[in-house]
Amino acid sequence: MERKPVSEIFCAVQGEGPYVGVRQAFVRFVGCNLDCSYCDTPLDEPDYCLFEKVPGSGEFEKLSPLLCTSDIEDSIRSFANLHSVSLTGGEPLLHAEFIRDLDLPAPVYLETNMTLPEKAAIVKDSVDYVAGDVKLPEEFEGSNFDEHIEHTYQCFRTLRSTQHRDCFCKIVVTSSTKPADVMDIVEQISDYISCVILQPVTQHKKATNIQTILSLQENLLKSKNTLIIPQTHKLWGCL
Repeated sequence: MERKPVSEIFCAVQGEGPYVGVRQAFVRFVGCNLDCSYCDTPLDEPDYCLFEKVPGSGEFEKLSPLLCTSDIEDSIRSFANLHSVSLTGGEPLLHAEFIRDLDLPAPVYLETNMTLPEKAAIVKDSVDYVAGDVKLPEEFEGSNFDEHIEHTYQCFRTLRSTQHRDCFCKIVVTSSTKPADVMDIVEQISDYISCVILQPVTQHKKATNIQTILSLQENLLKSKNTLIIPQTHKLWGCL
């Protein structure tokens, strides 16, 4: 039976994007294909998976760090009244076949960096919500940004919003963000998404100018619903 590295399973509320505040179970997969400068998630495989049985209790059971589908399914079924199950990371699409085989008790909310189009095709009929990140040139750590952004466009085409799936775009905005880059990218994916989320980085040294992000929103609103939403869960220590 196939097992995948998972560092955390818990129940809380979504802290980002248009579904902020909804009750979710979170499954945090280990491993990522990118190395973003603002990422605060450890990428090394942990010694165990932390499972918080009682939401908000801060009391965790230590499980094996390698879980099969039934391990995850059983853990999620212990939580009640879920809006959805967030598959996050790391980069969950590294484990696309495994995700496709999950039988979860609530809709699937995929949080992905939108850079693995072949993997996206595997899960496209298995997810209900797609929180798709866009990595901008100044945050890209690889050698070929053109190839990277084309993969991103392919992922948005594959996981696009439909009658049965909501796909939105999240863009982290820092002091280095060039509004023209954001405008160009959103123009390419506008037909595939329900809205754009501008997520301002709140660390002082990387924080963007308020006027700059408001001006960017104003311009984006001419063609697409655009919201400015910071990471709310960090305000009250939920996650």
